[in-house]
Amino acid sequence: MTGHSVRVWDLPTRVFHWLLLVCVVGLFITGNVGGNAMPWHFRFGYAVLTLLLFRIIWGLVGGRWSRFASFIYGPSSVLAYLRGQAPLAHRVGHSPVGAGSVFALLLVLLAQVGTGLFSDDEIANSGPLTRFMSNAWVSRVTGYHKDIGVWLLAGLVALHVAAVLFYLYKKDNLIKPMLGGDKQLPQAMPASRDDAASRLLALAVLGLCAAAVTMLVRWGGG
Repeated sequence: MTGHSVRVWDLPTRVFHWLLLVCVVGLFITGNVGGNAMPWHFRFGYAVLTLLLFRIIWGLVGGRWSRFASFIYGPSSVLAYLRGQAPLAHRVGHSPVGAGSVFALLLVLLAQVGTGLFSDDEIANSGPLTRFMSNAWVSRVTGYHKDIGVWLLAGLVALHVAAVLFYLYKKDNLIKPMLGGDKQLPQAMPASRDDAASRLLALAVLGLCAAAVTMLVRWGGG
């Protein structure tokens, strides 16, 4: 099939995606192992928080299809997509259904790493911000972090993987564009900016986010 190769995912978005995957897997493994693996659990958590802050900012200033404005849809757009009547612009980046999954993952991840900052296992590990919350609230937050949030996150990750496999079965490879950045489309569409200047901007944003998380952790005494 002839078509147009369009840069959909800029390099910063792709790097964010795969780094987030590695860090989330690291969180699950270290959280289940516990014990001596907990320092790494905290490190992975700080890394995820840094990446999430970066993605929020990049969703405002990043490449065209990485911006939130490109995948905020109303109910009518979702229904049209489910009926197979969505315009091409709604199938270039995140689809109306995929967008819901993205926002849900971002929110649940933010809640998970946020509650982790205030959690305490009452054995040897506590988040850097627990001293700013009463014992009763620390207990509630820890309960969410260990018993609710982790299962919500696991469910969303499983759903995300299942959706990718489903589209792969339907001959729509979502993995390839997230690796190389380009997507083959039946007609020309605007491309995401992905040049040296935008990549340097992304690096600067990531650095600022990492500095902010470091300052937050040190301020809490972590």
